[in-house]
Amino acid sequence: MSYDVFVVGGGPSGATAAEDLARAGKRVALLDRAGRIKPCGGAVPPRAIKDFAIPDALIVAKVDVARMISPTGRSVDIHIENGYVGMVDREHFDEFLRDRAVKAGADRLTGTYLRIERDAAGTHVVWRDKASGDEVRSLTRLIIGADGARSVVARDEVPGGDTIPYVIAYHEIIKAPAANKDYDPNRCDVIYDGRISPDFYGWVFPHGDQASVGMGTGVDGVDLKQATAALRASSGLTGCETIRKEGAPIPLKPLDRWDNGRDVVLAGDAAGVVAPSSGEGIYYAMLGGRVAATAAQACLASGKARDLKLARKLFMKDNKTVFKVLRSMQDAYYKSDERRERFVSLCHDVDVQKLTFEAYMNKKLVAARPLAHLKIGVKNVAHLMGWVKPSWV
Repeated sequence: MSYDVFVVGGGPSGATAAEDLARAGKRVALLDRAGRIKPCGGAVPPRAIKDFAIPDALIVAKVDVARMISPTGRSVDIHIENGYVGMVDREHFDEFLRDRAVKAGADRLTGTYLRIERDAAGTHVVWRDKASGDEVRSLTRLIIGADGARSVVARDEVPGGDTIPYVIAYHEIIKAPAANKDYDPNRCDVIYDGRISPDFYGWVFPHGDQASVGMGTGVDGVDLKQATAALRASSGLTGCETIRKEGAPIPLKPLDRWDNGRDVVLAGDAAGVVAPSSGEGIYYAMLGGRVAATAAQACLASGKARDLKLARKLFMKDNKTVFKVLRSMQDAYYKSDERRERFVSLCHDVDVQKLTFEAYMNKKLVAARPLAHLKIGVKNVAHLMGWVKPSWV
C-alpha cells in the first residue's frame, strides 16, 4: 500500500500527527517500536488537556501544589489557583494516543525504521517488521520523523539534525507510599540540588498509586541511578517497590531547520521541542505533531516542498519567546548551588509564582501585568548579582 504520509515514531508527537492526518482523510502509516516507554514526569497542563482532548480517565493524579526545594533543603510551595496539572503514565498514555490514531483511520505498523530510499517510483520508507523480521518498503509521498531524541530520520535527512544539546533523564516508577510525611499525592516536588543533578534538577511526581522519581543531567560521568537512589533516600522513598526503570536523552533546543526541503519534516523530540529549564515535553511534542501534520497537508495540497517549513514557523510563532526566557533561566540559575538557592528564594515572590504558573498553564507569557513583569525583572537581577540574600538567610 502507498501512503500520503508515513509517520516514523508513535509517541505523543507522531501519534498526534497521524491522528490529525487520518481525520483529514489522508492515507497515513504510523510506525512504532512496541514496548518502549519514555522516562517522563508525566505532567500535562490544562492547555494540553483542552487542545488535545485528553480524557479524564488518563489523568492518574491532579496536582495543585508544586514544591521547589533548594540545595540546603529549604522549600517553597506554589499553589496552583483555578485549576490543576494533570499527571499521566506514559505506558498507558502513549498507547491511548496510538489507538486513537488507528481509530481515526491510520495504519499502525510495528517495527523499526531503517532508512529512506528514493527511486523512479518515488520515496520509500524501509523498515523491519517486528513479527516477521523482514525488511519492508513502503511507498509514501511525505515522511514525518517523530522518532524521538537523537532521531535517525533527522540525522539522515535534515541538515544539522544531529546537533541538539541533550540532558540524559532517568527515572524509576515506584509504588506510592501508603503513609509518608514527605510525600503528597497531590504535589509535585522539584529538587534543585547539585548532589542530585549538577546542572538540571530532580523530581518526585505523583502518579496515583505510583510515583515517578528521577533526575536529569548533561554532565558526563554522573551516576544517574546513584543520584536517583540518593533522591529516594532523602524523600523517604527507599523502601517503596520499584516497578520499572527508564532512561533516555531529552533535547533542550529546537533545531534551526525541521525539513529536508523535499519530503521529510520533523516533529516532537526529533525537532528538539522540549522546554528548557523545566524539561516539559508532552504538550510541546503534541503541538509539534500537529504543526507537522498541518505542514504536510499544505505540501500535499500545493505540491511545493517549501510548505514543509510551515511546521517550524507555526511552532516558533507561539513559543519562541517562552523557550528563550526558559533557556535564559536555566543558563542563569542552574550553574551552581548558590544560584539554585537564590532561584528557589526568588520563587517565594507572589508575582513570580502567579506569572510563572499562568504562563505554564496557558502556554503563553502573560502581558496583562506589565508592572509585575518589571518587578520580577528587577528582583531577578538583584538575586543574580547577589545584592539580596535568600529569603531564609
